[in-house]
Amino acid sequence: MKARFLEKVVVTVLAVLGQLTIANAQMAKEIAQKSFPSVVLLVMEDRAGQPLQLGSGFFVQDGIVATCYHVVEGAARGYAKMVGQKTKLDIRGIVGLDERHDLALLSVSEANVPSLSIGDIKNVSVGDEVYVVSNPMGLEGTLSQGIVGGIRHVNSDTIFQITAPVSPGSSGGPVLNSKQEVIGVAAATLQGGQNLNFAIPSSYLSALLKNLRPPTPLSLNTKTPHQNSILNEFGERSVKGISGEAFTWEGITLGDFTFSLRNYLREPVRDIAVLIIFYDEKGNPIDTFRKTYCPSAYLFFDETAKSIIPGGLAKRVKGRVDPSVRRLSNKVEIRILDFRIALEE
Repeated sequence: MKARFLEKVVVTVLAVLGQLTIANAQMAKEIAQKSFPSVVLLVMEDRAGQPLQLGSGFFVQDGIVATCYHVVEGAARGYAKMVGQKTKLDIRGIVGLDERHDLALLSVSEANVPSLSIGDIKNVSVGDEVYVVSNPMGLEGTLSQGIVGGIRHVNSDTIFQITAPVSPGSSGGPVLNSKQEVIGVAAATLQGGQNLNFAIPSSYLSALLKNLRPPTPLSLNTKTPHQNSILNEFGERSVKGISGEAFTWEGITLGDFTFSLRNYLREPVRDIAVLIIFYDEKGNPIDTFRKTYCPSAYLFFDETAKSIIPGGLAKRVKGRVDPSVRRLSNKVEIRILDFRIALEE
């Protein structure tokens, strides 16, 4: 009798858990379907049209996209690409800026795009389920799920700690509650901490929307928010952590080169998107080289691609350009556009 009773209890519990799993999956699917049309991939470029960094953003009003300021910082121009579409919207300029909370509002060319609703953060509690919609590694329309792990305060400021992954490219993406309302903007990850990610509460975004200004072209915006940003108290913007160092030419006359990818984080990393720009003695770009090192989907015979970079260590990698670039170049700049934490390794 007792064994049968316990068996029935186990079966009932498993059935309930199964129903909850199905319900959560259906909710996540619905949130993804309704939010994707409002989310964009931001591609920021320098004056020469070369990419500086990738990021995410979302429509909050007709023609207005919200994102993190560090996504657009230092860019001379850029565009917003609709998720899953070929449509590219030119960024006209910044119409709202909150340096302290690392937020920016961008005016983009006209598009018939739905806006996301902004929720009331007074209703946010630790343990609430959240969903981040973003473009990590440029992978458009990525949905990650987690909970509010903490509500932190620095003086009069508030920031949300969340367990939903915030990878490079995720910065500026909306953090949604179960009602599909924006309760935050994905902003940073704590170096050396697993699942310690942060979002700027949407209340700061609401305040910024009340004080829109005429568009300021990206090329004229020279302010740097990091000195007084609230993120300095908690973590780093999610594009930091990896650098390209110690570039050297190989051989005597060939265009082969090597450099080191250094991981300053504790976690191993992979899928490192690199852009190298070669300049002549006048500072003009003469060539570029792009490659993703240590990709997830690697070829078995590519030794460079088959590994990750452990936390705190570096890896020497290779590249090649036309031999004439070596003769003409006077300066080399290595940009890390994106990377991915490889916690599963």
